[in-house]
Amino acid sequence: MPNQNPTAGILLALTTAFFWGALPIAMKQAVEVMEPFTIVWYRFVTASLGLGLWLYWRRQLPQVRALGIAGYGTLLLASIGLAGNFVLFNSALEYLNPPVVQVIIQLAPVILLLSSVWLFKEKLGVHQVIGVSCLMFGLLLFFNERLVELFTSFTGYTLGVVLAVLAALVWVVYGLAQKVMLRQFSSPQILLMIYLICALMLTPLAVPEQILLMDQRQLGMLMFCCINTLVGYGAFAEAMARWQASQVSAVITLAPLFTIMFVDLASMFWPQYFAAAALNVMGYVGAIVVVSGAMFCAIGHKFIRQHN
Repeated sequence: MPNQNPTAGILLALTTAFFWGALPIAMKQAVEVMEPFTIVWYRFVTASLGLGLWLYWRRQLPQVRALGIAGYGTLLLASIGLAGNFVLFNSALEYLNPPVVQVIIQLAPVILLLSSVWLFKEKLGVHQVIGVSCLMFGLLLFFNERLVELFTSFTGYTLGVVLAVLAALVWVVYGLAQKVMLRQFSSPQILLMIYLICALMLTPLAVPEQILLMDQRQLGMLMFCCINTLVGYGAFAEAMARWQASQVSAVITLAPLFTIMFVDLASMFWPQYFAAAALNVMGYVGAIVVVSGAMFCAIGHKFIRQHN
């Protein structure tokens, strides 16, 4: 395991937040002409090739014979969870702006936390209770203009929110399964096996020739999505190896704020392609409260300990 290096850790974690923050903006452009299944298929194929070559070069390819029957079942569950997350995330972007999807997806680590408490009997700290409460309150503020619509009618906006929530839920399945597999393999090894299985699962549903329908802008966005999978998850794995997991988790919760910032900047320079976040003041405050709640879940114990 690499030596602890906080400077490298924070830079890698910020790289992850930066790339994950930009991802839904690029996917929103790509999904204009390419189906979500096909975009995700391209991402998994590219990630499989890139990560496979990197692990081969480092002589760290996973030994799948060590899995066993239970291990294969867990691997399949993790693959279904991640593939489902990618497809549902992309599908939600057909109905919602990138910042909305990115804020909703912050439910994923919180649900993972609560699931771990239930399944692995982990202790739920006071800071985590406060963080979860802040996140839920922040979501109410974020959707303040659409709360009535969300709960009283089934519109395209509501469908998008449902898809984004489902994306968060199936990501938790992936997260829990990966947590079990970490007893046998490293994170990059697990990701390679999952990427390969996801690519195979989605092959019958993908329509690769849709790439011919893309203009240069959309093709560039698709390429960025593919590179993002490698760089974002790669930087995340390296950050976890060089810095405390709680600190890394806190930094990557900044992704929704990056998304909002990128969308607002892009709408200023290329208004014909990008729409502004369209949030009122309470909505922006809600986004900050959501991020703060997720961040407090990760590192709040340090503040509580200092004041005791």
